[in-house]
Formats: sequence, C-alpha cells, structure tokens
Amino acid sequence: MRLKRDLSRNVSAAKRKWSTQMNHSTIQDLRLLTEGYQFSVVGGDLLLLENGWYVTHTGLIRLAARRRCRGIHVQPIGEFSDPRNRRYAFKATVYKSRTCEGFTGYGDADPSNVSFLVHGAEMRVAETRAVNRALRKAYGIGICSVEEIASFADPPESYRESKKLPPQPSNGNGSHRAPKVRDRLCQIIRQHQLDPSLVKAYATEFCSVKALRDATREQVENFVKHLADWAEKDRNALLCQLNSYLGQKEGAA
Repeated sequence: MRLKRDLSRNVSAAKRKWSTQMNHSTIQDLRLLTEGYQFSVVGGDLLLLENGWYVTHTGLIRLAARRRCRGIHVQPIGEFSDPRNRRYAFKATVYKSRTCEGFTGYGDADPSNVSFLVHGAEMRVAETRAVNRALRKAYGIGICSVEEIASFADPPESYRESKKLPPQPSNGNGSHRAPKVRDRLCQIIRQHQLDPSLVKAYATEFCSVKALRDATREQVENFVKHLADWAEKDRNALLCQLNSYLGQKEGAA
C-alpha cells in the first residue's frame, strides 16, 4: 500500500515538473526506481533530463541512510590532481556493513568537465562524483548521477547575455521602480553565476504564471528577495533546484 502511494506521488510530481517529457517509458522507469530504491521526486532524489532519469547526490545519501550504510571514506589522489589548473581527483570507498570490504569509486573534475555554474568548486565536484560512483556501485544503481554528467560544461549562451534585462510585468503600477528590480535580479545572477534562462523558468513557476511578463511587480520583487536569500544561504541547493529545469521548454516571454 505504501509503495503504491509513493509511486502515485512520484508520478504526479514528475508530471507537474516535466510534463513534456513524461511518457510510458519514463513512467515505467520511475516505477522501477521507486520500487527498488524508494527514491522521491518531491525530495529531490531524481531529475528527468532529456527523457532520461538521473539520481542526485541527495538521493544517494538518503538511500545510504535508509540502508544503514556503515561509512564512506574519501581521499584525494595527488598524482591525478593539479590544483593550479583546478584539476582534482578523489577516491571514495563505501562500506555497507561492518564486514563489508568496500565498494570503490573514482571522481575527477576540472573546468572542462563541470558546469559553468560551478566553476571554482571543482574540488567539491570531484569529491561528490567519487562518492556518487561508490554509492551507485554499492547499491546496484544503474542510472548515472546528475553531478557526474558534463553535458552542460560549456558556458550557456544565455549567460553571455546576462546583462540583458529580463522582461518585466506590464501592469502599469509605478514603472519608475521596475528598473531597480531588474538591476537587482541581474546583479544576483552575475554575483552567483546563475543561468538566466533557468532563473527565468524558476521565476515563472514561483510566481505561478505562464509567462514572466504576466507576473505582478510584487510577485517579481518577492521572487528576487527569495532568490537572493537562497543564493546567500545555500547556493548548492539553489543550483540543484535550477538544474531541475534543464531540458524543459521555457515559457513564452
């Protein structure tokens, strides 16, 4: 009964987040992931990118906790690391039980194989990738983790246009204040190296509108405040939220 309820919640949440990508095949795959690992879409355990499921670091860590993982040992690999060029490699070993000999995974990262959004954090990405690979081996997870993919390593075209002001609500309420909101939003995007197109997709959902131009000034101001607070408190969590919009069609502006 609980498994059926969890699957229903996952499918409903997935259809809300990725309506254009959900089909019979992706639903069947989601069923297997739910039954086999109790992954939660709402909890951020899974992402659907280009019609394929990816597990997140959060999902893997939560799975390890549920399975009572005994421990994870991580160490840098000096011979494959070059800090001057922001190139790092790590080895992670997962121990499922007290008597487990360990499942080993390796992870590397440098500016050429990580998203532009996390440039400067290559060491942490490499460590996360090593842990993810070790956990996937330990628990027999065949799908890749989203932190391991380098498909989005190149700087997004939209970021090069980040100085371009995003569309504003045309509600006629005090247009003299609108530029301040736009400027603040652009400042946040540049300061935290966020992808403007993903920010726009998130803003559209946050404001509950089909297109951002339909949002009221108050809604946009609330979103900008929310974005700034989240970026300051936990940028990695914000990036994970923004990356959930990868592969989705952006709403008409």
